[in-house]
Amino acid sequence: MDYFQSIIIGIIEGFTEFLPISSTGHMIVAEKFLGVAQSDLTKAFDVIIQFAAILAVMLVYREKLSLRHLELWKKLILAFLPLGIVGFIFRHQIKALFSVEVVAWMFIIGGVIFLIVEYFYDEEYPHRVRDVEKVSYRQALAIGIAQVFALIPGTSRAGATIIGGLLAGLDRKASAEFSFLLAIPVMAAVSGFDLLKHYHEFAQADWGVYLAGFVTAFAVAWITIKLFLAFLSRFTFVPFGIYRILFGAFLLWYF
Repeated sequence: MDYFQSIIIGIIEGFTEFLPISSTGHMIVAEKFLGVAQSDLTKAFDVIIQFAAILAVMLVYREKLSLRHLELWKKLILAFLPLGIVGFIFRHQIKALFSVEVVAWMFIIGGVIFLIVEYFYDEEYPHRVRDVEKVSYRQALAIGIAQVFALIPGTSRAGATIIGGLLAGLDRKASAEFSFLLAIPVMAAVSGFDLLKHYHEFAQADWGVYLAGFVTAFAVAWITIKLFLAFLSRFTFVPFGIYRILFGAFLLWYF
């Protein structure tokens, strides 16, 4: 992997990780076009740029990272548990699910679900939660159960948790913010597990290339989170639903 490939993949990771459009499908296309071969070194690189994305979320929500918000973090840990348990028990079966066709169909199915949920969404629903601090334990668990579907490649962790939040009674902004914060324990666990698996590869890494990808992914993720929240203050998730359907169809056609 060279500097150009590192920066492009860093941009894609930073931009797609927190949007409800799945980073997996975009990585497939990017690596295909860039000619990046799958190897232990590229997997180690993925760990680095995912860690950058975690740091970006932590920077945006740094005021939440204190004991004053312990109640919120209890709910986030509860929401993490279903994915952590199911993902660990069925990790080998989940890996066997991976294929371009599965990713493409989950893009399309997820897009249709977004359009359906938006069609029935009522912004004026009187009990809708608009503050992420006021999410209940029951709602947090419901979002955590929805997140389990993200184990199917192409579903999108952000997409699954946002849909779970909307169905549980959160508004768009609160759903997105809970999804962002939930990414911290989820991605820390995933990155930590992958780090243990691939730590030998770091000794062979070109750290200049890795650093370029890290900085790029961090900066793009930070900007994307900020812009996404601004977007949701004026628009709906419908464009993401349409995009998912079109991109899934493109994957089926191209591959």
